[in-house]
Amino acid sequence: MNAATPASPPRHRTTDIPARLDRLPWSRWHWRVVIALGIAWVLDGLEVTLVGSVGSVLERPDTLGLSAAQIGGAGSLYIGGAVLGALVFGRMADRLGRKKLFLITLAVYTAASFATAFSTDFLFFAVCRFITGVGIGGEYAAINSAIDELIPARVRGRVNLAINGSFWLGAAMGAGLSLVLLDPRVLGPVWGWRVGFGLGALLALSILLIRRDVPESPRWLMAHGREAEALAVIEAIEARVAAEHGPLPPVPLAQHHAFVAGGTAPSLRRVAQVLFHRYRQRSIVALALMVSQAFFYNAIFFTYALVLTRFHGVPAGRVALYIFPFALGNVLGPLLLGPLFDRVGRRRMIALTYTLSGVGLALTGAAFMAGWLDALTQALCWSAVFFLASAAASSAYLTVSEVFPLEMRALAISLFYAVGTGAGGFAAPFLFGLLIETGSRDAVAAGYALGAVLVVAAGLIALRWGVDAERRSLEDIAPPMGSEDGSRYST
Repeated sequence: MNAATPASPPRHRTTDIPARLDRLPWSRWHWRVVIALGIAWVLDGLEVTLVGSVGSVLERPDTLGLSAAQIGGAGSLYIGGAVLGALVFGRMADRLGRKKLFLITLAVYTAASFATAFSTDFLFFAVCRFITGVGIGGEYAAINSAIDELIPARVRGRVNLAINGSFWLGAAMGAGLSLVLLDPRVLGPVWGWRVGFGLGALLALSILLIRRDVPESPRWLMAHGREAEALAVIEAIEARVAAEHGPLPPVPLAQHHAFVAGGTAPSLRRVAQVLFHRYRQRSIVALALMVSQAFFYNAIFFTYALVLTRFHGVPAGRVALYIFPFALGNVLGPLLLGPLFDRVGRRRMIALTYTLSGVGLALTGAAFMAGWLDALTQALCWSAVFFLASAAASSAYLTVSEVFPLEMRALAISLFYAVGTGAGGFAAPFLFGLLIETGSRDAVAAGYALGAVLVVAAGLIALRWGVDAERRSLEDIAPPMGSEDGSRYST
């Protein structure tokens, strides 16, 4: 008798869990998941807008006395932290599960945001911004994975876009907070910005309590051999939905999908093989979309307050007023255009929103350079441009989260987010901070032109090589890694 019995190799099995999730009618349970998980983007928008709105306030000697370059640098450090957080927590989300990670990452964000309120100088502020970014970066990987794995396929596009677009609800909240808190009749510049960060942490803490009731992804549980837990989760979900909508229809045998019982997170070598060989074209599309949208957004938004104060003479305490039309366009874009990503299709809508937003950015940059815009018309132009750009940027996250296999989904999101944001987002705030420091409209407009070229090119790449993923099960789009031929197994 052998002293030790070798572990049994993974077994090919079938499951109806993906089809059971996809057939569910929209319910109060889905709304609860969307609110509990989608808050990640609201918090990110709150953080970014607070920094953008109070950027000129932080230049005052009675606050932190920062320079424009330091403010841009803090934005870059926030992005750098998000890159690191995505890489670290994305890998962990595939190994340990979605739920553990979306609780841990929100806790990191909450602590760092609260600490930001106590910043005493640039170094303290920069470190806090970096750690806050670590939490947000981890959120993107764990949350996008969980949302796509829980939401029915027929509405996955519009829901994903709406959730990603909720960043701008946070932006509006941040603008409103800064407008009130910076008012000398309330708290004023010296204390107002500190209270703003503290309130952001309080919001995150309340959401942390709600998230505890969101279940682990049944798809992830099946892939890791925890079949009994997966069945218990799906049955509990079905019971709640059936109580609202009545009996649910059975799942046809033809909709059963393959999985590998007892599988584990793939090695990095295996991940590289999938990205660079099996799904090379998908990787090119994902990288182009993530890099271009990161540059586009971070270049403009992290320095928006500086443009308003330096070139349009807007008082620091009034900057937040100009965030509202900007945020409105960004919220409405994904909400109104999102259904078209499920009806018209992914490739066509990604290409359309990317190319048109690039053209809009170029035209706005030209008008800014010519001096045709004042603060209000500049804000209205950005609102129109980002109506399209917000849907485009949201579709980048949707693309990455649905075109790679479940076993490496969170890591794939984190890798493309990290590379795209590192290349496009980390450099952009610092670059535009330097361009604004020159005081030259031509220099700033040249930066806008670069962003326009990047997004137009990305849109054309998506049109050529993108995946028609609309209304399809995740397992149809990217079969499990264990099924080498990509086919389903029969029972």
